[in-house]
Amino acid sequence: MQREEALQLMKENIKEKNLRKHCLAVEAVMAELADYFDKDQDKWRLAGLLHDIDYEDTADQPHKHSQLGADMLEEMGMDEDLVNAVRAHNGMHGLARETLLAKALYAADPLTGLIVASALIHPEKKLEALDSEFVLNRYSDSSFAKGADRDVIASCQEMDLALKEFVGLSLSAMQNISDQLGL
Repeated sequence: MQREEALQLMKENIKEKNLRKHCLAVEAVMAELADYFDKDQDKWRLAGLLHDIDYEDTADQPHKHSQLGADMLEEMGMDEDLVNAVRAHNGMHGLARETLLAKALYAADPLTGLIVASALIHPEKKLEALDSEFVLNRYSDSSFAKGADRDVIASCQEMDLALKEFVGLSLSAMQNISDQLGL
């Protein structure tokens, strides 16, 4: 599946503007991580872009989130490791994240939310105004952006990435698409 087809699929399944921006942010972070680990950037981008494809359909049934989306992607013939990464990104299921792709998607998902929240409280309200230290200071404040699960973000260590490096790579990726994110 090409990116434009995936983008259209995401837009058909996700109507809420901020959720679409979230998917774009995760896509950018996944592309950055693919480059960092010398992996297939196209596949990693698709995983980020499509990881929440079922979110609106499963909003009232969070135990089904990621399962329905993974099933949809599997039926479309997507690669097994991409399907498994999407399926395992919802920690509620307790599925093992056995591949680097799955570990990256799991950790990147909440980090994008923390970075957006950090931008929104910054006086300039722009991603370009942030640096890693600013985001890490917000990370250390457990009362800030409570939905951004710190344990999941810290799972970047499963990829042999230090938290500071992970935040730096992710922030840079999001800064590169700040116009698409409206930040």
